[in-house]
Amino acid sequence: MKRVGKPVFWIVVVITLLFTTLSITGITTQYGDVKNVIIKGVDQIRWGIDIRGGVDVTFTPESGKDATADELDAAAEVMRQRLVTLNITDYEVYTDDASNRIIVRFPWKEGETDFDAESAIAELGDTAMLTFRESDERDVDGKPSGVTKETVILQGADVQRAEANYGAIDNTGKAEWYVQLKLADSGKTAFADATTRLAGKDCISIWMDDTMISNPNVNSAITDGVAIISGNFTQESAESLANKINGGALPFKLETENYSTIDPTLGTGARDAMVLSGVIAFILVCIFMIVLYRLPGIVACVALAGQVGGMLAALTGFVPGMNSFTLTIPGIAGIILSIGIGVDANIITAERIKEEIRSGKSIDGAVELGYQRAFSAIFDGNITNVIVAIILMGTFGPPDSAFATLLKPLLFLFPASTEGAIYSFGYTLLVGVVANFVFGIFASKYMMKSVSRFKCFRNPWVYGGSRNV
Repeated sequence: MKRVGKPVFWIVVVITLLFTTLSITGITTQYGDVKNVIIKGVDQIRWGIDIRGGVDVTFTPESGKDATADELDAAAEVMRQRLVTLNITDYEVYTDDASNRIIVRFPWKEGETDFDAESAIAELGDTAMLTFRESDERDVDGKPSGVTKETVILQGADVQRAEANYGAIDNTGKAEWYVQLKLADSGKTAFADATTRLAGKDCISIWMDDTMISNPNVNSAITDGVAIISGNFTQESAESLANKINGGALPFKLETENYSTIDPTLGTGARDAMVLSGVIAFILVCIFMIVLYRLPGIVACVALAGQVGGMLAALTGFVPGMNSFTLTIPGIAGIILSIGIGVDANIITAERIKEEIRSGKSIDGAVELGYQRAFSAIFDGNITNVIVAIILMGTFGPPDSAFATLLKPLLFLFPASTEGAIYSFGYTLLVGVVANFVFGIFASKYMMKSVSRFKCFRNPWVYGGSRNV
């Protein structure tokens, strides 16, 4: 048996506990209002919609429209852009080509207190068909009519960017809020022709579906593809118009098929309950391991702490520059299940060590053979969990993820799905198994082989055997 020095035990224990502590607390520095994250802690975890609260909505093309895969992808991209303009960056947008659906999940805005799901969906649904039309003729219902209905100058795809700005726009030097449009190449010629024809005579109205959102007058011909919309804007109204224009380049109108909401109070309550149950379970498991297996139980508890630290680090990204992972309630369940898997691995090893001691092996021989003979059973069990986790992540995760690409030849067996909660469960299960390999097998093995060399731990009783007389 290759000997492991006595200091190895203390080195592994210190590194493991330090790593676990840092993965929980993190390290940050504060200089004035600037907060610099050096190591990410649990406060950097991104909580999923089922915890933070939010909306899960499914959109479909308007009745009679059979959208192509490219059109669905284009609409989904507009949805993403619209969410970003609303300062919602922690979102999920997927397309289901088989059933012509776009699935959108987004959390409540940070600090939002008015959880009106219909308003949130309506705000996102304003990313319908955007058009620029000649004049502003309307019928009794406010819909475009006459020349306005017949003459579409630009569509949303012809606008590259709209931006709300504040400053002077004429020779008077008076500062005001305005919206600046930058046109795509596809719209420059049509807009130049229209503004040349309508300059000083009429307006160009801007419509979201059949709702007019602005009707600025044309003061001069615009031939360079950059236009300014002005006229008694406030900051809020200018930004609102810019956001609507930026999010309006849909290739077809969308309808809401169904939606569901989660109140953040219920979500955080479930999260806190699961975290508390996990902490209690961890403490009870440690007590059980120590009472039943003595020294191997203590080593197992240190390894389990390292496994928890590894899972938390994988969720937060640990160091700046690494992406964090969105944690859902099933994801928390995956963490707890992974701890159970880690406990199982340590129990198998501890039982093997106990059996070897009872069969007359020396302490060193029992430790070596215990890990050696337990490894195959632990390895087989962990590999099956890895396979299950990868299948869950490939089947229920984003279609462009590495796991989905890996399993692409097999995914025809499963219906199209983008269930982020199940994806989170698969992820935490996978990282938990990997962490168990690192800490529950290899780190615990080196700790046990090292600590067994101390004279005070040469008694078979501390490994579950009979006490020396």
